[in-house]
Amino acid sequence: MALRNIVVEGDPILRKKSRPVDEISPRIIKLLDDMAETMYLDNRGIGIAAVQVGVLRRVFIVDVGDEHGKLEFINPEITYTEGEQTYCEGCLSLPGKSADVERPEKIRIKALDRNGNEFELEADGLLAVCICHEYDHLEGILFTDRAKGEIETEED
Repeated sequence: MALRNIVVEGDPILRKKSRPVDEISPRIIKLLDDMAETMYLDNRGIGIAAVQVGVLRRVFIVDVGDEHGKLEFINPEITYTEGEQTYCEGCLSLPGKSADVERPEKIRIKALDRNGNEFELEADGLLAVCICHEYDHLEGILFTDRAKGEIETEED
């Protein structure tokens, strides 16, 4: 595993739509492993999308510290949403920024795991927020695009 550099706001790749993964190759497995290491060790994040490390593939990882642990999503598709919740979000690609964002309270998502097996997951609360945030990255959308009200910036 290796740490990868996080792509930050201003880089045009963050606004591009990610391409599907055609084959879960050793390269995709290495990408997943590197993304996890980057998220955990370097940045202490709870989610990361491949585009955030400069790879335009429909892959992301989330780990909100609950009973699910680390979840890997390849070619995800959100199939159901219900309700709404507002959560103050931040992003590894927008360091020092945060804003309230309205997201679904409950979601259902289907995806492939690293072994190519399709799975479906129902999520609510913070896990639903995190999945929706990372899914948006695959579409070239940043949380600031969905901000409700002012975007807060940390003072250096």
